[in-house]
Amino acid sequence: MSADVAIKVRGLKTAYGTHVVHENLDLDVQRGEVMGVIGPSGCGKSVLLRAITGLKEPSAGEVHVFGQDVIHLQSEDITALQRLWGIMFQDGALFSNLTVRENVMVPMKEHTNLALPLMKQLADQKIRMSGLETWAGRKYPSDLSGGMRKRAALARALALDPPLLFLDEPTAGLDPITAVGFDQLIRDLQKSLGLTVFLVTHDVDTLAVTCDRIAVLGEKKVLAIGTMDELRREPHPWIQDYFGGPRGRGAIMGAG
Repeated sequence: MSADVAIKVRGLKTAYGTHVVHENLDLDVQRGEVMGVIGPSGCGKSVLLRAITGLKEPSAGEVHVFGQDVIHLQSEDITALQRLWGIMFQDGALFSNLTVRENVMVPMKEHTNLALPLMKQLADQKIRMSGLETWAGRKYPSDLSGGMRKRAALARALALDPPLLFLDEPTAGLDPITAVGFDQLIRDLQKSLGLTVFLVTHDVDTLAVTCDRIAVLGEKKVLAIGTMDELRREPHPWIQDYFGGPRGRGAIMGAG
């Protein structure tokens, strides 16, 4: 596999019982790019993320991350590989009984032997990197606004300095102003840290601000992949409706 490819998916099939979500799906994500993943509701965007990260076992196919076979790795090897990525789930998935700082420290406790004072120091650094003040680390998730909880979840995803970041609907439920700020934060972090980002979204504005390329899922596979300008020329009806609607045209004009 080329050293320039961070994620390689070939012939992927995922299913829940008799319901097939993906069939013969292929996808490459290049190192250092932000790959947006879009598609109709129920097309399996989040399922694909879970298959790549080993949280959903495929029925068939191959998944390689940084050249390693995710599907067939032994448990100790997959644990080591998991240190190379951070995941921000759609709902944040923060532990409600832990403070924000303690949430950020969870991956450190699981994967490192760092001293507790150093963990606290690093957690505070990640919290600030995610656009929160240090005092937010002493709060519980229920004490924070939706936008602040998203940033806290991002801080936890960055806890181990991973080169690869998975974001599942990062701006879902945010007001437009907060969403714009979060989109810009993701792009700024990606550039400054050299991250590869796999970003599931339905938001055209997020695609315009953050993504280098976009993969469109549908009909159990990747229908098309390219830049926003390239996808605008795709004849598929759903793609035309998505980018040709008022929000799509507005995001494209804003990006230009």
